[in-house]
Formats: sequence, structure tokens, C-alpha cells
Amino acid sequence: MRYVYALTTALALGGAATALTLNYPAGAQTAQNEPGAIQAAVPRGGAPMSFADMVAKLQPAVVNISTTQRITANANPFAGTPFEAFGGPARPSTQRAESLGSGFIISADGYVVTNNHVISAGTRGAVVETITVTLADRKEYKARLIGRDPASDLAVLKIEGANLPFVRFGDSRQARVGDWIVAIGNPFGLGGTVTAGIISATHRVTGGGAYDRFIQTDASINRGNSGGPMFDLQGNVIGINSQILSPTGGNVGIGFAIPAEQAKPIVDTLMKGGAVSRGYLGVGTQDLTSDTADALGLPKDRGSLVSRLEPGEAAEKAGIRQGDVIVRVNGQDVTPEQSLSYLVANIAPGSRVALDLIRDGRPQTVTATIGKRPPEEQLAGFNADDNDAPVPNDEDGGATGNASIGVAVTPLTPQIARSIGADPAARGVVITAVDASSDAGTKGLRRGDLIVSINRTPVASAADIARLVGQAKSAGRKNVLLFVQRGPQGSFIPVQIPN
Repeated sequence: MRYVYALTTALALGGAATALTLNYPAGAQTAQNEPGAIQAAVPRGGAPMSFADMVAKLQPAVVNISTTQRITANANPFAGTPFEAFGGPARPSTQRAESLGSGFIISADGYVVTNNHVISAGTRGAVVETITVTLADRKEYKARLIGRDPASDLAVLKIEGANLPFVRFGDSRQARVGDWIVAIGNPFGLGGTVTAGIISATHRVTGGGAYDRFIQTDASINRGNSGGPMFDLQGNVIGINSQILSPTGGNVGIGFAIPAEQAKPIVDTLMKGGAVSRGYLGVGTQDLTSDTADALGLPKDRGSLVSRLEPGEAAEKAGIRQGDVIVRVNGQDVTPEQSLSYLVANIAPGSRVALDLIRDGRPQTVTATIGKRPPEEQLAGFNADDNDAPVPNDEDGGATGNASIGVAVTPLTPQIARSIGADPAARGVVITAVDASSDAGTKGLRRGDLIVSINRTPVASAADIARLVGQAKSAGRKNVLLFVQRGPQGSFIPVQIPN
């Protein structure tokens, strides 16, 4: 099982030094940083025999970030239970909590970059009261929150100082798999810790949202490294350490950093007091897996399948339909590494873009005016999937028997529609039983699911399903694509055709 953890725990580094000059052998090249920024040089052709000189220069700009939080709790132990009255009147109590993380200074006058989750309340009902930034010389500063962007998990703080050590962002677009990197942070609150490794992957998607694209590294990164920098060997920040993949919560050699190419524009916006605006199309999509692509007769891993449309948003206005496969956005291919949501989120709201799509096997292009992405909590409601509503048993619902793909179905009636929470205007057949050994059972289909269409053709009976499955089989397809509604939400599900 996979677990993705944020890395909040701590970091304590720093110093009050400006740029130094390192003496490397002939042929060494020095990064051309802005005046005053810390610089580091490496021998041409590879890593130095030691990272010590490089770390000595960079570490003073890496800081520990700690917060104090106030948590108000109800002291009645029976609150929310039938025995609440026995606990007497509610007696709110106040508790204190702390969190620790990492960050780095990006200007001599004290702007600090970190992860948003480092300086956010750790529990429901908690309020962050103070944020403290500690440098390596143990000098502490009270920090002001300048801005935050939860979607990208970035935040900018400000401490009052002058001639502070700082580092600069590099170009993460030049990063290659196999390049050396150095990470600095404060895992488990132990104090300033330096680890080195290589880039394991770029453009890594972990399933975390529209801005989900990371640099993956095998350098040891643990809890408390959140917000700490990932450096290339020129001493430039090419990533911000933010997550690990681990079954235990500890490092197993799979860590993730927000790429500088993504972070820097957001940081620049936050430093100016602005809010980050992202593009929004208003669609729910699914990846084009092997089975889904086979059912549609398309190449896999190219494009996003539109499973739902949000009324009144850009996609609906542009004429996009459920079942369309969007393959390019302004000429950029939609792939697992470059998802539709990622491409659209990086487009300014109000922009007009060309969307290349495939509809019923035929390519076409539509033009959409990109909207503004709503808050993430609002999107969570749009993407929610729920319903465990009852459905009549086979003997009560008039099931029509096995429909070629391991399910028994019954026509949708107004009474059944009410019982499963379907829209009164919905059409389709309702599953009354699923063969657990079938691919439909393996894919999670269950009683009460509404099959609306197969291969984008509406169905109203088991006979319709059998006919469409037969047509797909005759065409050499190994899968059919069902659109399945469960409560208010629906999705496309590829199901293998039995031999």
C-alpha cells in the first residue's frame, strides 16, 4: 500500500554570511547569480569529492520554522453522544501545540519560502498564533505571513533583517534524471541535516491535484524536511521538499519536491501581495488506461476522457461533451505526466485556447475561454463520489438476467430512481447483481449502480447491453466502456468482454 506524507517536523540552520568565494581546481565554473546571492562552484564534468564547501555556503540560508497553535476543545467527555447530559455543561479548554518545518531565505531583507502546511493549523479548530524563524546561529525572528497558496502548498514569510544570507531559484527545467542534488532540512527535529542523492524522476505525478507534478529523489528526506530546499550542484534551489512516499512514515528513498519552475512564479506573486489565479475548464476526467483506450479504439496514455461537465463552465460553453477525449491543449499533448488539469491550471483565466479532442472516433477542435479555478474545498464537492442507496432485490426489481458482462440488470423506473438517488430524468439500467468473479466485479461495480451507456450508446435493457457487447467483440475489442452513475456522480469504467 502507498502512503504519501507531508514532511512537517523541523529545521534549524542559518547564519549571517554573504557570498563567499571557493577555490576549485582549474576548469571549475561558477554560477552567475545575482549580486549578493550565495554562489557555489563544482568541477567541470561531475560532482566534487566532497559537498562540504558547497554546504558550508548554502546552509546559513536554510532556516527552522516553528509555530505555536491554540486549540480550543470541549472538556465534556460525553460530548456528541447520548450521554452528553451526564458530562454537565460544555467547558471549553485551551491547549497549546507546536509544529516544526523547514524553509529558506530568498532575499537579503528576509523573505522566506516554505510549504503552506508547515505554517498551517495542524488540527481542526486550531489557530496559529506565532511563527518563528530560527537561523543556524540560533538567532530567532518573529515572522509575518505574507501569502499562501494551499493548492501548490507554498507560503511566503517575512522576517525583519538586513544583509541576511539567501539563495536563489534555479531552472528546474534543466534537471535530468541522474543529476546530483543536495537537500537540507531538519528531520525529526534533530537540527540541520544535509543529505545528497540523485534525481530519480521529473514530472512525477502522485495524484494530489491540479498542480501535482514533482521532482522525485532518492536523497533521504524525512518528516521535518517540509519547506526545505533541494539544491543542484551550482547551489541553486531547483525544488522545495514537500512529500515522501512511505509505508511507515520514514524515508524509503522516494521523496518529492515542488519544481522551481512551478514554485517561483507563485512565490513572486505572493511576495507582491497578490493571489494566485489558475485556469479552470469545469470537467471531471479520467485517465486513458489500457482497458479504456481499447474500448474506445485509441492509443493509451494519450488524452483525458471527460466523464462529467460542470454546468455553466468553460467546457460546457465550448461544446465539449461527456465521453470526449481531450488530447491537446494549445498544441501541448495531454499525457499522464502532463495532465489536462495541470495544463489548464497554468493558463490565465480569460484566455482562449484550442482544445483538440476525439469524439466518436473522429478528431475535432473546439475553442474554449478558460475560467477561474474555484477554491479547492468547492472542487471537492464537485468531485465527490457517494451513495450506498438501496436497490430492489432481483425478485422485486424485475431483473432481466445476466447481460453478457457479469451483471444482472433491471430497467430504471421512477421508483427505483428515487431509491438509488438518481436524477428523475436519468435513463439506463440498474445493476441488481454482480458476478464477483467477473471483470465487472473486480472493477467495483455493485448493486444499485446505474449503467447509462456502453461505448457512448445509451442502454435501456439487458438486450441493449448484449447487442453492444456483441458489436464490440465483432470489431476485435477486448473491452467495452460503461458509463456508470452512482448517486449524483458518474464515471467511465472499462469492462472486459468474456471470451
